[in-house]
Amino acid sequence: MEYKLTTRSEMDTIAFAQNLESEKFPNMVICLNGELGSGKTIFTKGFANALGIEETVTSPTFNIIKEYDGELPLYHMDVYRLDGNTEGVAIEEYFTKGGVVIIEWANTIKDILPDKRLDIKFKIAGENSRVLVITPHGKEYEELCEAVL
Repeated sequence: MEYKLTTRSEMDTIAFAQNLESEKFPNMVICLNGELGSGKTIFTKGFANALGIEETVTSPTFNIIKEYDGELPLYHMDVYRLDGNTEGVAIEEYFTKGGVVIIEWANTIKDILPDKRLDIKFKIAGENSRVLVITPHGKEYEELCEAVL
């Protein structure tokens, strides 16, 4: 099943992320895809804020992974620069560390993504508008979508 949501501002994207955060669970994996400037990091900032993270959240393009402490640990990844080569990065270890993993450019590492996850594709639909295509994989994620969409 696939869901579509249109956001008309950064605040709409943040509100959606905060709604998802309200249904969080340990080992949650959220995979974000979309072109530059489509809202992936804005989504992550909203989710982090709802987790009680006060640090400024920025895209971990050069770090690959940033860790934040909140109600649950947040592991924010930007795997664009890996170009599909995850050797030596140990990304899979984060999937079972009891926190929430948010991966930007997740489609570049699709071979190692867990079967159970939430995929969100961001499409630019106008200057401030975005269409989010949300695809749950697994019962927990289907229930999550039913609760917030």
